[in-house]
Amino acid sequence: MSTTRGYMLAMLQRIREGDQDSFHEFYDLYHARLYQYIHMYTRSAWLAEETVQLSFIKIWEQRKKLSTEYSLSTQLFRVAKCTLIDLLRKDRVREVVRLPHPESVTEQTSVITAIEMKDDLNRVMKNIHDLPVMQQQVLTQTRINDLSHKETAALLSISAKTVETHITRAVRRLKKNLSVFF
Repeated sequence: MSTTRGYMLAMLQRIREGDQDSFHEFYDLYHARLYQYIHMYTRSAWLAEETVQLSFIKIWEQRKKLSTEYSLSTQLFRVAKCTLIDLLRKDRVREVVRLPHPESVTEQTSVITAIEMKDDLNRVMKNIHDLPVMQQQVLTQTRINDLSHKETAALLSISAKTVETHITRAVRRLKKNLSVFF
């Protein structure tokens, strides 16, 4: 076992045990690398920074469940990939209901406004979850996974016209249910 690998394995073990100094050292080693990697693919400083911060938070929160079979950096990049996918999905939902994008929020925006935006997103997600199953699936495939009507129709074994009908009904229902909040 190489010295570096042994050192990183020891660091992983210390982090699993709750050693904050080891976690800070790991953060310092990988923050810039992960940021550059995410930014290279997204071309968004906001997405890159948000992904990096949330990924390190998740690593710390789940430290006791970290595997000793994989390197800490591999686990970090896997968490970052899932986190980025989640952020991109939320961004798609935000586009559907025209919520302001976090990059457009100025630094003077109060904490209260940020909390309200999160609450609004939670309301939207709850309302999407409350849609009939087929409307949820069609909306998810077309608006979040960015599939065409034809691709969605083939995936769900329905016609493209039925996809359009479900989208129309879902959007109408969301607008009606959410008009009280927006």
